[in-house]
Amino acid sequence: MDRKYKLPHKRRRKKKTDYKLRLSLLKSGKERLVIRRSNKNIMGQIIKYERDGDKTVTSAHSNMLKKFGWKRSCGNIPAAYLTGLLLGKKAQKEGVKKAVIDIGLQINSPGSRIYSFLKGALDAGLDVNHSKEIIPKEERIKGKHMDEKVEKDFESTKKKIMK
Repeated sequence: MDRKYKLPHKRRRKKKTDYKLRLSLLKSGKERLVIRRSNKNIMGQIIKYERDGDKTVTSAHSNMLKKFGWKRSCGNIPAAYLTGLLLGKKAQKEGVKKAVIDIGLQINSPGSRIYSFLKGALDAGLDVNHSKEIIPKEERIKGKHMDEKVEKDFESTKKKIMK
């Protein structure tokens, strides 16, 4: 039997992976800053491509903020920024200086939690190509739109991460 139809990869069929985008990211030769979000959390990883398979250099999850005194929700814009800051600090310790952002098939919305995470990683010293228009405003990153207690918690947690 000679097949005329080639079945796409399982991850493409389930709309989990865009292989053209992945290939273009891998051709850059830089580590990937992979950002994934859920309703209650956000996580990021620095991933390095190797022939045997991708290797995770370091990662950070918004639940880790509780160790630094964060008492608020882990799924909002300030928490995303702090998690990005934490990942950026960890990446610096591992010797990662440059990365390319990989948001996968998530919706690309300027000012979102994904780009708040990116801003945190940038502030920690990670070099990632980006457009300045996509970064959320400083007031939203600090949580001024929520209430005063969030802003105080944000500043104290940020100081602990930066140490």
